Amino acid sequence: MQRHRYARGLNRRQPMRLSISSTNVNEWSGDVLVVGLPKGDPSSTAGHLESRFPGVSSALSQQAFEGKTGQKLVLHPLTNGNPLRLVLVGLGDADAIDLDGLRAAAAAGAQASIGCNGSLGLQLPWDSQDSDQAARISAEAVRLSLYADQRFQKEPEDRRLPTALELIGLPASAAAGLESVNATCAGVELARELVAAPPNYVTPAALADTAAALARDYGMELTILERADCAARGMGAFLSVSQGSDLPPKFIHLIYRPEGAVKRRLALVGKGLTFDSGGYNLKVGGAQIDMMKFDMGGSASVLGAMRSIGELKPAGVEVHMVVASCENMVNGSAVHPGDIVTAANGTTIEINNTDAEGRLTLADALLYACEQKPDAVVDLATLTGACVVALGDEMAGYWSNNEALAQALDTAADAGGEGLWRMPLRQSYKKGLKSLLADMKNTGPRPGGSITAALFLKEFVSQDTAWAHIDIAGPVWSDKGKGVNPAGATGYGVRTLVNWVCAQG
Repeated sequence: MQRHRYARGLNRRQPMRLSISSTNVNEWSGDVLVVGLPKGDPSSTAGHLESRFPGVSSALSQQAFEGKTGQKLVLHPLTNGNPLRLVLVGLGDADAIDLDGLRAAAAAGAQASIGCNGSLGLQLPWDSQDSDQAARISAEAVRLSLYADQRFQKEPEDRRLPTALELIGLPASAAAGLESVNATCAGVELARELVAAPPNYVTPAALADTAAALARDYGMELTILERADCAARGMGAFLSVSQGSDLPPKFIHLIYRPEGAVKRRLALVGKGLTFDSGGYNLKVGGAQIDMMKFDMGGSASVLGAMRSIGELKPAGVEVHMVVASCENMVNGSAVHPGDIVTAANGTTIEINNTDAEGRLTLADALLYACEQKPDAVVDLATLTGACVVALGDEMAGYWSNNEALAQALDTAADAGGEGLWRMPLRQSYKKGLKSLLADMKNTGPRPGGSITAALFLKEFVSQDTAWAHIDIAGPVWSDKGKGVNPAGATGYGVRTLVNWVCAQG
Protein backbone atom coordinates (compact mmCIF):
# COMPACT_ATOMS: atom_id res chain seq x y z
CA MET A 1 0.00 0.00 0.00
CA GLN A 2 1.18 3.50 -0.78
CA ARG A 3 0.66 6.88 0.82
CA HIS A 4 -0.47 9.68 -1.47
CA ARG A 5 0.08 13.41 -1.34
CA TYR A 6 -2.96 15.35 -0.24
CA ALA A 7 -5.19 17.01 -2.79
CA ARG A 8 -5.55 20.75 -2.55
CA GLY A 9 -8.47 23.10 -2.87
CA LEU A 10 -11.17 21.14 -1.03
CA ASN A 11 -12.23 24.22 0.88
CA ARG A 12 -11.46 26.84 -1.74
CA ARG A 13 -14.75 28.72 -1.43
CA GLN A 14 -15.67 30.54 1.74
CA PRO A 15 -19.03 29.63 3.27
CA MET A 16 -21.83 32.06 2.51
CA ARG A 17 -23.21 33.82 5.58
CA LEU A 18 -26.81 32.72 5.93
CA SER A 19 -29.48 34.24 8.13
CA ILE A 20 -33.19 34.93 8.61
CA SER A 21 -34.22 38.59 8.50
CA SER A 22 -37.24 39.91 10.39
CA THR A 23 -36.96 43.20 8.50
CA ASN A 24 -39.57 43.80 5.81
CA VAL A 25 -38.56 44.68 2.25
CA ASN A 26 -39.31 48.36 2.73
CA GLU A 27 -36.72 48.58 5.50
CA TRP A 28 -34.11 46.06 4.33
CA SER A 29 -30.77 47.79 3.67
CA GLY A 30 -28.56 45.29 1.86
CA ASP A 31 -27.04 45.39 -1.61
CA VAL A 32 -29.32 43.25 -3.84
CA LEU A 33 -32.99 42.64 -3.12
CA VAL A 34 -34.81 39.77 -4.86
CA VAL A 35 -38.60 39.61 -4.64
CA GLY A 36 -40.78 36.89 -6.11
CA LEU A 37 -44.05 37.95 -7.73
CA PRO A 38 -46.83 35.52 -8.69
CA LYS A 39 -48.65 35.65 -12.00
CA GLY A 40 -51.43 38.20 -12.24
CA ASP A 41 -51.65 41.96 -12.06
CA PRO A 42 -48.04 43.01 -11.45
CA SER A 43 -49.04 46.47 -10.31
CA SER A 44 -51.18 44.94 -7.59
CA THR A 45 -48.71 42.28 -6.46
CA ALA A 46 -45.87 44.80 -6.36
CA GLY A 47 -47.87 47.44 -4.55
CA HIS A 48 -46.01 46.86 -1.29
CA LEU A 49 -42.77 47.86 -3.03
CA GLU A 50 -43.99 51.17 -4.40
CA SER A 51 -43.39 53.20 -1.24
CA ARG A 52 -39.75 52.10 -1.13
CA PHE A 53 -39.17 52.00 -4.88
CA PRO A 54 -41.38 54.60 -6.62
CA GLY A 55 -42.07 53.70 -10.21
CA VAL A 56 -41.79 49.91 -9.78
CA SER A 57 -45.35 49.29 -10.92
CA SER A 58 -44.80 51.48 -13.97
CA ALA A 59 -41.61 49.61 -14.84
CA LEU A 60 -43.42 46.30 -14.59
CA SER A 61 -46.08 47.52 -16.97
CA GLN A 62 -43.58 48.95 -19.46
CA GLN A 63 -41.61 45.69 -19.52
CA ALA A 64 -44.77 43.54 -19.87
CA PHE A 65 -43.83 41.68 -16.70
CA GLU A 66 -46.75 39.42 -15.81
CA GLY A 67 -45.18 37.18 -13.15
CA LYS A 68 -44.92 34.17 -15.45
CA THR A 69 -42.51 31.43 -14.44
CA GLY A 70 -39.05 32.34 -15.69
CA GLN A 71 -39.73 36.07 -16.11
CA LYS A 72 -37.16 38.35 -14.52
CA LEU A 73 -36.80 42.12 -14.27
CA VAL A 74 -33.66 43.80 -12.96
CA LEU A 75 -33.84 47.46 -11.90
CA HIS A 76 -30.58 49.36 -11.28
CA PRO A 77 -29.19 51.71 -10.29
CA LEU A 78 -31.94 52.71 -7.90
CA THR A 79 -32.39 56.37 -7.05
CA ASN A 80 -31.68 56.05 -3.35
CA GLY A 81 -28.66 53.83 -3.92
CA ASN A 82 -29.66 51.21 -1.36
CA PRO A 83 -30.12 48.49 -2.38
CA LEU A 84 -28.01 48.79 -5.48
CA ARG A 85 -30.19 46.39 -7.45
CA LEU A 86 -33.81 45.23 -7.29
CA VAL A 87 -34.62 41.92 -8.94
CA LEU A 88 -38.22 40.84 -9.56
CA VAL A 89 -38.74 37.15 -10.38
CA GLY A 90 -41.90 35.62 -11.82
CA LEU A 91 -43.36 32.69 -9.88
CA GLY A 92 -46.26 31.57 -12.07
CA ASP A 93 -49.73 30.83 -10.69
CA ALA A 94 -49.93 31.66 -7.00
CA ASP A 95 -51.76 28.44 -6.10
CA ALA A 96 -49.16 26.29 -7.89
CA ILE A 97 -46.01 27.56 -6.15
CA ASP A 98 -44.14 24.64 -4.58
CA LEU A 99 -40.66 23.96 -3.25
CA ASP A 100 -39.31 23.38 -6.76
CA GLY A 101 -40.75 26.76 -7.76
CA LEU A 102 -39.05 28.44 -4.81
CA ARG A 103 -35.78 26.72 -5.70
CA ALA A 104 -35.95 27.95 -9.30
CA ALA A 105 -36.87 31.49 -8.26
CA ALA A 106 -34.03 31.65 -5.74
CA ALA A 107 -31.56 30.48 -8.38
CA ALA A 108 -32.81 33.02 -10.92
CA GLY A 109 -32.56 35.82 -8.38
CA ALA A 110 -29.06 34.81 -7.33
CA GLN A 111 -27.84 34.76 -10.94
CA ALA A 112 -29.20 38.28 -11.38
CA SER A 113 -27.10 39.39 -8.39
CA ILE A 114 -23.77 38.57 -10.05
CA GLY A 115 -21.71 41.74 -10.23
CA CYS A 116 -22.59 42.89 -6.72
CA ASN A 117 -20.92 41.80 -3.54
CA GLY A 118 -22.16 42.29 -0.01
CA SER A 119 -25.59 41.02 1.04
CA LEU A 120 -28.44 39.49 -0.96
CA GLY A 121 -31.98 39.70 0.40
CA LEU A 122 -34.54 37.19 -0.81
CA GLN A 123 -38.29 37.42 -0.27
CA LEU A 124 -40.52 34.69 -1.66
CA PRO A 125 -44.06 33.55 -0.73
CA TRP A 126 -43.01 31.22 2.08
CA ASP A 127 -46.35 30.86 3.87
CA SER A 128 -47.60 27.73 2.13
CA GLN A 129 -44.35 25.79 2.66
CA ASP A 130 -42.54 24.22 5.58
CA SER A 131 -40.31 27.04 6.75
CA ASP A 132 -37.22 24.91 7.47
CA GLN A 133 -37.42 23.28 4.04
CA ALA A 134 -38.06 26.57 2.30
CA ALA A 135 -35.02 28.12 3.97
CA ARG A 136 -32.78 25.19 3.12
CA ILE A 137 -33.68 24.78 -0.52
CA SER A 138 -33.62 28.52 -1.20
CA ALA A 139 -30.18 28.94 0.37
CA GLU A 140 -28.84 25.88 -1.47
CA ALA A 141 -30.19 27.25 -4.74
CA VAL A 142 -28.53 30.63 -4.21
CA ARG A 143 -25.10 29.23 -3.43
CA LEU A 144 -25.11 26.51 -6.09
CA SER A 145 -26.33 28.81 -8.86
CA LEU A 146 -23.47 31.26 -8.21
CA TYR A 147 -20.82 28.61 -8.90
CA ALA A 148 -18.43 29.05 -11.83
CA ASP A 149 -15.35 27.01 -12.68
CA GLN A 150 -12.50 29.25 -13.84
CA ARG A 151 -9.55 27.11 -12.65
CA PHE A 152 -8.09 26.57 -16.08
CA GLN A 153 -8.40 30.12 -17.45
CA LYS A 154 -5.31 32.30 -17.80
CA GLU A 155 -7.23 35.40 -16.80
CA PRO A 156 -10.33 34.41 -14.80
CA GLU A 157 -13.23 36.81 -14.88
CA ASP A 158 -13.53 39.07 -11.85
CA ARG A 159 -16.87 37.83 -10.55
CA ARG A 160 -18.31 39.97 -7.75
CA LEU A 161 -20.71 37.78 -5.78
CA PRO A 162 -22.85 38.22 -2.70
CA THR A 163 -21.15 36.95 0.43
CA ALA A 164 -24.24 36.92 2.65
CA LEU A 165 -27.84 35.81 2.15
CA GLU A 166 -30.78 37.04 4.21
CA LEU A 167 -34.13 35.30 3.84
CA ILE A 168 -36.78 37.92 4.45
CA GLY A 169 -40.10 37.13 6.10
CA LEU A 170 -39.42 33.63 7.41
CA PRO A 171 -39.83 32.86 11.12
CA ALA A 172 -36.64 32.84 13.18
CA SER A 173 -37.07 29.10 13.77
CA ALA A 174 -36.41 28.53 10.04
CA ALA A 175 -32.72 29.14 10.74
CA ALA A 176 -32.51 25.44 11.60
CA GLY A 177 -32.94 24.71 7.89
CA LEU A 178 -29.76 26.64 7.12
CA GLU A 179 -27.44 24.56 9.28
CA SER A 180 -26.53 21.98 6.64
CA VAL A 181 -26.52 24.26 3.58
CA ASN A 182 -22.88 25.27 3.29
CA ALA A 183 -21.58 21.79 4.03
CA THR A 184 -23.90 20.18 1.48
CA CYS A 185 -23.10 22.77 -1.18
CA ALA A 186 -19.36 22.36 -0.58
CA GLY A 187 -19.76 18.66 -1.37
CA VAL A 188 -21.64 19.45 -4.57
CA GLU A 189 -18.96 21.92 -5.59
CA LEU A 190 -16.21 19.37 -4.96
CA ALA A 191 -18.04 16.88 -7.17
CA ARG A 192 -18.42 19.52 -9.87
CA GLU A 193 -14.72 20.32 -9.77
CA LEU A 194 -13.72 16.68 -10.03
CA VAL A 195 -16.06 15.94 -12.95
CA ALA A 196 -15.17 19.09 -14.88
CA ALA A 197 -11.40 18.78 -14.55
CA PRO A 198 -9.61 17.26 -17.57
CA PRO A 199 -8.33 13.68 -17.40
CA ASN A 200 -4.70 14.79 -17.29
CA TYR A 201 -5.51 16.42 -13.94
CA VAL A 202 -8.04 14.04 -12.41
CA THR A 203 -6.33 10.67 -12.59
CA PRO A 204 -6.83 7.63 -10.37
CA ALA A 205 -4.02 8.94 -8.15
CA ALA A 206 -5.74 12.34 -7.95
CA LEU A 207 -8.94 10.70 -6.70
CA ALA A 208 -6.86 8.88 -4.09
CA ASP A 209 -5.28 12.22 -3.14
CA THR A 210 -8.74 13.76 -2.75
CA ALA A 211 -9.79 10.94 -0.45
CA ALA A 212 -6.58 11.43 1.54
CA ALA A 213 -7.36 15.12 1.97
CA LEU A 214 -10.84 14.28 3.22
CA ALA A 215 -9.39 11.76 5.65
CA ARG A 216 -6.97 14.37 6.94
CA ASP A 217 -9.44 17.24 7.20
CA TYR A 218 -12.35 15.34 8.72
CA GLY A 219 -10.72 12.58 10.72
CA MET A 220 -11.77 9.69 8.48
CA GLU A 221 -10.03 6.37 7.90
CA LEU A 222 -8.47 5.67 4.52
CA THR A 223 -7.16 2.56 2.82
CA ILE A 224 -5.71 2.61 -0.71
CA LEU A 225 -5.27 -0.77 -2.39
CA GLU A 226 -2.61 -0.74 -5.08
CA ARG A 227 -2.53 -3.05 -8.10
CA ALA A 228 -0.72 -5.81 -6.20
CA ASP A 229 -3.18 -5.56 -3.32
CA CYS A 230 -6.10 -5.88 -5.71
CA ALA A 231 -4.51 -8.85 -7.44
CA ALA A 232 -4.00 -10.57 -4.09
CA ARG A 233 -7.72 -10.15 -3.42
CA GLY A 234 -8.63 -11.65 -6.80
CA MET A 235 -10.12 -8.47 -8.29
CA GLY A 236 -9.71 -9.67 -11.85
CA ALA A 237 -12.72 -7.78 -13.21
CA PHE A 238 -11.46 -4.39 -12.00
CA LEU A 239 -7.85 -5.02 -12.97
CA SER A 240 -8.81 -6.16 -16.48
CA VAL A 241 -10.10 -2.66 -17.22
CA SER A 242 -6.96 -0.99 -15.88
CA GLN A 243 -4.42 -3.08 -17.79
CA GLY A 244 -4.55 -0.95 -20.94
CA SER A 245 -3.44 2.20 -19.13
CA ASP A 246 0.03 3.39 -18.14
CA LEU A 247 -1.50 4.93 -15.00
CA PRO A 248 -1.77 2.57 -12.02
CA PRO A 249 -5.25 1.82 -10.67
CA LYS A 250 -6.30 2.92 -7.19
CA PHE A 251 -8.89 1.13 -5.07
CA ILE A 252 -10.10 3.63 -2.48
CA HIS A 253 -11.87 2.85 0.80
CA LEU A 254 -12.78 5.88 2.96
CA ILE A 255 -14.65 5.47 6.25
CA TYR A 256 -16.62 7.97 8.33
CA ARG A 257 -17.20 6.73 11.86
CA PRO A 258 -19.56 8.69 14.13
CA GLU A 259 -19.02 9.42 17.76
CA GLY A 260 -21.08 7.15 19.96
CA ALA A 261 -23.09 4.09 19.00
CA VAL A 262 -23.53 3.00 15.39
CA LYS A 263 -27.16 2.38 14.47
CA ARG A 264 -26.66 1.88 10.72
CA ARG A 265 -23.72 1.01 8.51
CA LEU A 266 -23.96 2.27 4.92
CA ALA A 267 -21.81 1.91 1.82
CA LEU A 268 -21.50 4.40 -1.04
CA VAL A 269 -19.87 3.01 -4.18
CA GLY A 270 -18.86 5.24 -7.08
CA LYS A 271 -17.68 4.39 -10.59
CA GLY A 272 -14.20 5.87 -10.98
CA LEU A 273 -13.23 5.72 -14.68
CA THR A 274 -11.15 8.89 -14.99
CA PHE A 275 -11.13 8.45 -18.77
CA ASP A 276 -12.98 5.97 -20.94
CA SER A 277 -11.74 5.47 -24.48
CA GLY A 278 -14.00 2.46 -24.89
CA GLY A 279 -10.98 0.18 -25.08
CA TYR A 280 -10.83 -1.91 -28.26
CA ASN A 281 -14.54 -1.18 -28.70
CA LEU A 282 -13.32 2.36 -29.28
CA LYS A 283 -15.78 5.23 -28.90
CA VAL A 284 -16.29 6.72 -32.36
CA GLY A 285 -18.73 8.97 -34.14
CA GLY A 286 -21.26 10.47 -31.75
CA ALA A 287 -19.91 8.66 -28.69
CA GLN A 288 -18.47 11.93 -27.29
CA ILE A 289 -15.05 10.53 -26.48
CA ASP A 290 -13.90 14.09 -25.71
CA MET A 291 -16.34 14.16 -22.79
CA MET A 292 -15.34 10.86 -21.24
CA LYS A 293 -13.64 12.71 -18.41
CA PHE A 294 -17.06 12.66 -16.73
CA ASP A 295 -17.09 8.87 -16.57
CA MET A 296 -15.85 9.20 -12.99
CA GLY A 297 -19.01 11.13 -12.07
CA GLY A 298 -20.10 8.40 -9.65
CA SER A 299 -16.82 8.63 -7.74
CA ALA A 300 -17.11 12.43 -7.70
CA SER A 301 -20.60 12.16 -6.19
CA VAL A 302 -19.55 9.83 -3.38
CA LEU A 303 -16.40 11.86 -2.64
CA GLY A 304 -18.50 15.03 -2.56
CA ALA A 305 -21.00 13.35 -0.26
CA MET A 306 -18.19 12.24 2.07
CA ARG A 307 -16.88 15.82 2.19
CA SER A 308 -20.34 16.99 3.30
CA ILE A 309 -20.78 14.11 5.73
CA GLY A 310 -17.36 14.79 7.25
CA GLU A 311 -18.42 18.33 8.11
CA LEU A 312 -21.98 17.54 9.17
CA LYS A 313 -20.92 14.54 11.28
CA PRO A 314 -24.30 12.74 11.37
CA ALA A 315 -24.78 10.70 14.54
CA GLY A 316 -25.43 6.98 14.61
CA VAL A 317 -24.41 6.19 11.03
CA GLU A 318 -21.13 4.73 9.77
CA VAL A 319 -20.38 5.35 6.10
CA HIS A 320 -17.99 3.37 3.88
CA MET A 321 -17.06 4.91 0.54
CA VAL A 322 -15.59 2.58 -2.08
CA VAL A 323 -14.16 3.64 -5.45
CA ALA A 324 -12.32 1.36 -7.89
CA SER A 325 -10.55 3.91 -10.07
CA CYS A 326 -8.63 3.45 -13.31
CA GLU A 327 -8.56 4.44 -16.98
CA ASN A 328 -9.96 2.40 -19.85
CA MET A 329 -7.32 2.76 -22.53
CA VAL A 330 -5.89 0.88 -25.50
CA ASN A 331 -2.38 -0.54 -25.67
CA GLY A 332 -0.79 -3.92 -26.26
CA SER A 333 -1.80 -5.06 -22.79
CA ALA A 334 -5.43 -3.93 -22.97
CA VAL A 335 -8.19 -6.44 -22.46
CA HIS A 336 -9.59 -7.94 -25.69
CA PRO A 337 -13.20 -8.38 -26.68
CA GLY A 338 -13.82 -12.03 -25.93
CA ASP A 339 -11.48 -12.26 -22.94
CA ILE A 340 -12.77 -14.04 -19.85
CA VAL A 341 -11.91 -12.51 -16.47
CA THR A 342 -12.66 -13.55 -12.90
CA ALA A 343 -14.17 -11.30 -10.23
CA ALA A 344 -13.17 -11.49 -6.57
CA ASN A 345 -15.98 -13.94 -5.76
CA GLY A 346 -14.90 -16.37 -8.48
CA THR A 347 -17.55 -15.37 -11.03
CA THR A 348 -16.22 -15.59 -14.56
CA ILE A 349 -17.18 -12.86 -17.02
CA GLU A 350 -16.87 -12.94 -20.80
CA ILE A 351 -16.10 -9.42 -22.00
CA ASN A 352 -18.09 -9.04 -25.18
CA ASN A 353 -17.77 -5.25 -25.11
CA THR A 354 -14.74 -3.44 -23.67
CA ASP A 355 -16.79 -0.23 -23.59
CA ALA A 356 -18.99 -1.73 -20.88
CA GLU A 357 -16.10 -1.44 -18.48
CA GLY A 358 -17.73 0.41 -15.59
CA ARG A 359 -19.76 -2.57 -14.49
CA LEU A 360 -16.57 -4.65 -14.35
CA THR A 361 -14.92 -2.21 -11.95
CA LEU A 362 -18.13 -1.95 -9.93
CA ALA A 363 -18.41 -5.75 -9.64
CA ASP A 364 -15.30 -5.96 -7.49
CA ALA A 365 -16.14 -2.70 -5.72
CA LEU A 366 -19.59 -4.00 -4.73
CA LEU A 367 -18.12 -7.28 -3.50
CA TYR A 368 -15.66 -5.36 -1.35
CA ALA A 369 -18.38 -3.03 -0.05
CA CYS A 370 -20.54 -5.99 0.97
CA GLU A 371 -17.58 -7.42 2.91
CA GLN A 372 -17.97 -4.43 5.26
CA LYS A 373 -21.37 -5.86 6.31
CA PRO A 374 -23.40 -2.74 5.51
CA ASP A 375 -27.13 -2.45 6.13
CA ALA A 376 -27.49 -0.86 2.68
CA VAL A 377 -25.34 -0.21 -0.39
CA VAL A 378 -25.94 2.52 -2.98
CA ASP A 379 -23.79 2.74 -6.09
CA LEU A 380 -23.67 5.66 -8.52
CA ALA A 381 -22.33 5.38 -12.03
CA THR A 382 -22.39 7.01 -15.43
CA LEU A 383 -23.20 3.55 -16.68
CA THR A 384 -25.38 3.48 -19.79
CA GLY A 385 -26.46 5.63 -22.71
CA ALA A 386 -29.67 3.59 -22.60
CA CYS A 387 -30.68 5.34 -19.39
CA VAL A 388 -30.14 8.73 -21.03
CA VAL A 389 -32.35 7.66 -23.93
CA ALA A 390 -35.04 6.58 -21.48
CA LEU A 391 -34.99 9.53 -19.07
CA GLY A 392 -33.10 12.39 -20.72
CA ASP A 393 -30.48 14.56 -19.03
CA GLU A 394 -32.46 15.85 -16.04
CA MET A 395 -33.31 12.52 -14.43
CA ALA A 396 -31.30 9.63 -13.10
CA GLY A 397 -32.73 6.13 -13.14
CA TYR A 398 -32.36 3.76 -10.24
CA TRP A 399 -32.92 0.09 -9.54
CA SER A 400 -33.30 -1.46 -6.11
CA ASN A 401 -33.92 -4.82 -4.46
CA ASN A 402 -35.43 -3.24 -1.34
CA GLU A 403 -38.65 -1.25 -1.03
CA ALA A 404 -37.65 0.65 2.13
CA LEU A 405 -34.38 1.76 0.55
CA ALA A 406 -36.15 2.79 -2.64
CA GLN A 407 -38.64 4.92 -0.70
CA ALA A 408 -35.86 6.52 1.35
CA LEU A 409 -33.93 7.45 -1.80
CA ASP A 410 -37.06 8.93 -3.38
CA THR A 411 -37.56 11.10 -0.29
CA ALA A 412 -33.91 12.15 -0.21
CA ALA A 413 -33.87 13.05 -3.92
CA ASP A 414 -37.08 15.07 -3.63
CA ALA A 415 -35.64 17.03 -0.72
CA GLY A 416 -32.49 17.75 -2.72
CA GLY A 417 -34.31 18.70 -5.91
CA GLU A 418 -32.57 15.95 -7.90
CA GLY A 419 -34.69 14.06 -10.41
CA LEU A 420 -34.75 10.32 -9.69
CA TRP A 421 -36.97 7.68 -11.26
CA ARG A 422 -37.24 4.03 -10.27
CA MET A 423 -36.73 1.56 -13.09
CA PRO A 424 -37.74 -2.12 -13.29
CA LEU A 425 -35.33 -4.80 -12.11
CA ARG A 426 -36.90 -7.40 -14.36
CA GLN A 427 -35.31 -10.77 -13.70
CA SER A 428 -36.37 -12.31 -17.03
CA TYR A 429 -33.94 -9.94 -18.77
CA LYS A 430 -31.05 -11.67 -17.04
CA LYS A 431 -31.03 -14.33 -19.76
CA GLY A 432 -29.53 -11.68 -22.05
CA LEU A 433 -26.32 -11.92 -19.98
CA LYS A 434 -25.88 -15.65 -20.54
CA SER A 435 -22.51 -16.71 -21.94
CA LEU A 436 -21.68 -19.94 -23.75
CA LEU A 437 -18.30 -20.17 -22.00
CA ALA A 438 -18.30 -18.10 -18.81
CA ASP A 439 -20.75 -17.59 -15.97
CA MET A 440 -22.04 -14.44 -17.67
CA LYS A 441 -21.30 -11.76 -20.27
CA ASN A 442 -20.74 -8.13 -19.37
CA THR A 443 -23.45 -6.86 -21.76
CA GLY A 444 -26.80 -8.08 -22.98
CA PRO A 445 -28.83 -7.10 -26.04
CA ARG A 446 -29.34 -3.43 -26.86
CA PRO A 447 -33.04 -3.28 -25.83
CA GLY A 448 -33.29 -2.81 -22.09
CA GLY A 449 -29.57 -2.09 -21.85
CA SER A 450 -29.78 -0.13 -18.61
CA ILE A 451 -31.83 -2.93 -17.01
CA THR A 452 -29.38 -5.68 -17.94
CA ALA A 453 -26.56 -3.48 -16.63
CA ALA A 454 -28.35 -3.25 -13.27
CA LEU A 455 -28.97 -7.01 -13.28
CA PHE A 456 -25.26 -7.56 -13.91
CA LEU A 457 -24.37 -5.47 -10.86
CA LYS A 458 -26.95 -7.23 -8.71
CA GLU A 459 -24.97 -10.47 -9.12
CA PHE A 460 -22.20 -8.97 -6.99
CA VAL A 461 -24.36 -7.81 -4.09
CA SER A 462 -25.00 -10.06 -1.11
CA GLN A 463 -28.52 -11.45 -1.26
CA ASP A 464 -29.41 -10.16 2.22
CA THR A 465 -28.11 -6.62 1.60
CA ALA A 466 -30.40 -3.76 0.62
CA TRP A 467 -28.97 -2.28 -2.58
CA ALA A 468 -29.72 0.42 -5.11
CA HIS A 469 -27.94 1.31 -8.33
CA ILE A 470 -28.28 4.89 -9.63
CA ASP A 471 -27.38 5.55 -13.27
CA ILE A 472 -26.36 9.21 -13.51
CA ALA A 473 -25.19 9.24 -17.14
CA GLY A 474 -27.81 11.86 -18.01
CA PRO A 475 -27.74 14.45 -15.23
CA VAL A 476 -23.98 14.34 -14.49
CA TRP A 477 -23.44 17.14 -17.05
CA SER A 478 -25.49 20.08 -18.33
CA ASP A 479 -24.49 21.57 -21.68
CA LYS A 480 -26.45 24.80 -21.24
CA GLY A 481 -27.16 24.95 -17.53
CA LYS A 482 -30.54 25.08 -15.86
CA GLY A 483 -31.84 26.16 -12.48
CA VAL A 484 -29.20 25.67 -9.79
CA ASN A 485 -26.76 24.11 -12.27
CA PRO A 486 -24.56 26.35 -14.38
CA ALA A 487 -23.36 24.84 -17.66
CA GLY A 488 -20.96 21.96 -17.09
CA ALA A 489 -20.64 19.49 -14.26
CA THR A 490 -23.70 19.40 -12.00
CA GLY A 491 -22.50 17.50 -8.93
CA TYR A 492 -25.60 15.34 -9.26
CA GLY A 493 -26.19 12.86 -6.48
CA VAL A 494 -24.44 14.60 -3.61
CA ARG A 495 -27.58 16.18 -2.16
CA THR A 496 -29.52 12.91 -2.47
CA LEU A 497 -26.78 10.91 -0.75
CA VAL A 498 -26.25 13.44 2.03
CA ASN A 499 -29.98 13.66 2.73
CA TRP A 500 -30.28 9.87 2.75
CA VAL A 501 -27.28 9.28 5.01
CA CYS A 502 -28.28 11.99 7.50
CA ALA A 503 -31.79 10.54 7.75
CA GLN A 504 -30.46 7.09 8.71
CA GLY A 505 -28.93 7.97 12.07
